[in-house]
Amino acid sequence: MKRLGVLLSGRGSNFLAIREHIAAGRLAAEIAVVVSDNAAAPGLAAARALGVPAGHADPSGRTRREYETELVRILAGHAVDLVVLAGYMRLGGPTLLDRFAGRILNIHPALLPAFPGLHAQRQALEHGVRYSGCTVHFVDRGMDTGPIIAQAVVPVLDDDTEASLADRILREEHRLYADAIRLVIENEYVMDGRRVVWKIKKN
Repeated sequence: MKRLGVLLSGRGSNFLAIREHIAAGRLAAEIAVVVSDNAAAPGLAAARALGVPAGHADPSGRTRREYETELVRILAGHAVDLVVLAGYMRLGGPTLLDRFAGRILNIHPALLPAFPGLHAQRQALEHGVRYSGCTVHFVDRGMDTGPIIAQAVVPVLDDDTEASLADRILREEHRLYADAIRLVIENEYVMDGRRVVWKIKKN
């Protein structure tokens, strides 16, 4: 069974959704550890309350290499197979990316490559798009630029606000992330440039 290491900075709603999928038997994995760069993150407190191993890696007063060296030590110490970013608000640097190359996943609240970075829902509304959504992708050295694993489409309504659109996208995130993790751990795949080519196992 694959062991997941979850990195988060805030409330951790995607972490909790993934855990629910695991508990319900819909995802054959286990959350080995949750780590946050924010000691006050609600997601970190939630993990501890649920009995999930959880820790704080403090980036203050450190270089990115020093900080990520601690992250790697924690993740490796829990024998993590996949690193799952769940509202983790830092770009990965070489220390983390090299250690877990091709094994870091992220979810973004837009249909990448459109609207990368912060405030994706606001960007969607400002551009007047009729559809937005969310994307799970492998993490590379760019901002939301890695090969795409899965996407879900959400219509943009005429009366949408940034908050209402974000809420509807988040509901899809909670489903899509577990589906994407399942796809990665249950099937073989190769990278063909920016594309992920799946060798889907048939039951």
